Amino acid sequence: MALILHIETATDLTSVCISKDTTVLSIKNGSGPMKHSQELTLLIQDSMEELGLPFKELDAVSVSKGPGSYTALRVGTSVAKGICYAADKPLIAVDTLEALAYTTALEVKADFYCPMIDARRKEVYMSFYNNKNACLKPCQALILETSTFAKYVQDGQRIAFSGNGSAKYKEMANRPEFLFLDIKCSALHLVPLAEHAYEKKKFESTAYFEPTYLKPPNITIPKKRL
Repeated sequence: MALILHIETATDLTSVCISKDTTVLSIKNGSGPMKHSQELTLLIQDSMEELGLPFKELDAVSVSKGPGSYTALRVGTSVAKGICYAADKPLIAVDTLEALAYTTALEVKADFYCPMIDARRKEVYMSFYNNKNACLKPCQALILETSTFAKYVQDGQRIAFSGNGSAKYKEMANRPEFLFLDIKCSALHLVPLAEHAYEKKKFESTAYFEPTYLKPPNITIPKKRL
């Protein structure tokens, strides 16, 4: 049975949990949006102290690998790598969209599952799965249009949307075949996929692993003052 620390920072929310053999022992969530750098290490410390665990007793650390916020992903990855390096533990990377799709499938039955993460304006990061958990469209950046998913529901099939980007599409194309679930990124969603990866010994290189950014950081240049 694996004792795993899970770190989620792909979106504006920060969350941490510790599980043993998929049983959640502790869950901590940040106090507000985009506070990853201020709160992540404190949440981890609180979780470890709550359970009386030293880092050496962990079997692995899992991190949500994106896509998502460039800076937030870097914070989560850096902290996860630091713990793995210092405690000599393996690093597990969980696809953020796959974790959302997996969780959504547990909540509702549908023909397809489409997790979405907000990527600013009318754009989202998304992937597309059937009800056999097979990925039909790998993670990509997509500009939403009203008819984007219409071809998949011509015969009454249902698509379940989730993630913080799905609200954008609900405003554009709210139809009976589309199910919109209020499921956002959480460290809880990493647990089953991380456990499976641990059993398969599917680990990342602590030195060379990089998150799935998809897009470069949104850097703005301040205007010169007169």
